[in-house]
Amino acid sequence: MSCLRVGIAGPVGSGKTALLDALCKNLRDQYPIAVVTNDIYTQEDAQFLVRSQALAPERILGVETGGCPHTAIREDASINLVAIEQLERKFTNLKLIFLESGGDNLAATFSPELVDLTIYVIDVAAGDKIPRKGGPGITKSDLLVINKIDLAPMVGADLGVMDRDAKKMRGDKPFIFTNLKTREGLERVIAFIEKNLY
Repeated sequence: MSCLRVGIAGPVGSGKTALLDALCKNLRDQYPIAVVTNDIYTQEDAQFLVRSQALAPERILGVETGGCPHTAIREDASINLVAIEQLERKFTNLKLIFLESGGDNLAATFSPELVDLTIYVIDVAAGDKIPRKGGPGITKSDLLVINKIDLAPMVGADLGVMDRDAKKMRGDKPFIFTNLKTREGLERVIAFIEKNLY
C-alpha cells in the first residue's frame, strides 16, 4: 500500500502549521514522514517547520502556489502531485505525507486524488458562529479540529455552542477541541490519524 496522505486545511492563523509541527514531532519516531506545505508567495510554513526541527529539512517541501490557494489543492493539484511524487521517489518507505494548504476560507477542500484524509482546522477566536457557517471544510472533512479553546473566554466564544453546532453540521463525523500550546486534544488527533494508517 502507498503511504497515507493527510491534508490539513483551514483559514489563515487557525493553527494548521502548529498542528502539523506537533504531529510531526509526535509521529516521526514511529513512521517515516514527509511534508508538503502550500503558501501563496513564500515558503514561510516550510521554513517554520525546518526551524522548529519538526522533521529533517529534506523531508519538508514548500510549494509556492501563487494566486488563490485552494486552486492548488482542488482544481489544479498538479504542483502538489509533483511535490508528493518527488518526496516518494526520494524516500521510498514513506508511511505518511502531510499536505498543508495555504490559509483559505471555509469553502476550501482537497481534491480526492491528492489526499486520503482531510483535517480541517478552525480557530475559536474567529467566533463561536464558525461551525454553523458550514462550508465543505466544516461539513465534509474527515476530522474537524476546533483549536485555541483557551481563547474562548477572551473573545466571548461559547464552546458549548460550538460543540452543538459542530454536531449539527457534521452528523457522525468526528471533531476535536484542541489547545495546541498545551497539547490538549493532540493525542486524540494522533489516534485518529493512526487509526487510518492501518
